Amino acid sequence: MITGSIVALVTPMCPDSCDVDWKALESLVEWHIDQGTHALVAVGTTGESATLSVKEHSQVIRSTVEVSKGRIPIIAGTGANCTREAIELTEAAKQAGADACLLVTPYYNKPTQEGLYQHYKAVAEAVDIDQILYNVPGRTACDLLPETALRLSKISNIVGIKEATGDLQRAKLLIDSATPDFAIYSGDDHSARELMLLGGHGDISVTANVAPNLMSQMCEAALKGDADKAQALDQQLLPVHDAMFVESNPIPVKWAVNQLDLIDDAIRLPLTKLSDANQVQVMQALKSAELIK
Repeated sequence: MITGSIVALVTPMCPDSCDVDWKALESLVEWHIDQGTHALVAVGTTGESATLSVKEHSQVIRSTVEVSKGRIPIIAGTGANCTREAIELTEAAKQAGADACLLVTPYYNKPTQEGLYQHYKAVAEAVDIDQILYNVPGRTACDLLPETALRLSKISNIVGIKEATGDLQRAKLLIDSATPDFAIYSGDDHSARELMLLGGHGDISVTANVAPNLMSQMCEAALKGDADKAQALDQQLLPVHDAMFVESNPIPVKWAVNQLDLIDDAIRLPLTKLSDANQVQVMQALKSAELIK
């Protein structure tokens, strides 16, 4: 089971052209490994999956796998609102050598719970790779209910869920009802510590893009049940959790990673760079957490 601080990695892009910056991606992966990150998600929401072509999508996954050289697990974002496309992306991730795939619920077309079950079942049966469900109804207008997630957990290669609602009662229901080998991950940095202290297995994190070492320490403490240490670290990170969502993700986090001199802050339309007004709050948060002087 993949556990701990799992970074929902930004996709670095070149200024002006917004082509993928492959050299910066390589450096970023190395930096996260050095900082103690436990695993990486390539081309998730934070990685601008919605605006990468299928070719770019697969290439980012392959490059991330190649750079990591097996030192940490690589999870590939392969969800789509078309089941056939999700199968294509998931197969490409398997061929690239990813350790697992993360599949967001089909967005926009609003499937029923039975439709969600059949969608995920079809992908799992088509591609023999570990698969993690991803529920983020605030972005997708589609809610994977706990009973459907638990039904899907009985499929052998569906191994976990990223629950990004921030609803700890729902998380506790999943933790208590699922088998011990089914991983429950937070997709909400604000409530991740509490979810892990309840028995969850890790945090697929936006904040960890800029504070990988602190997030790694916090997750390790929470997973060990050291509530005091986890709370102290999480309190230090709280302003960053807030700042990463002053505009739509990944707008703030790409600007923040740029301030650490790790990437350019280029971002693809229809997203735009962080506004001047919100740059002040993000910078204050980075300074408050002692991530920048």
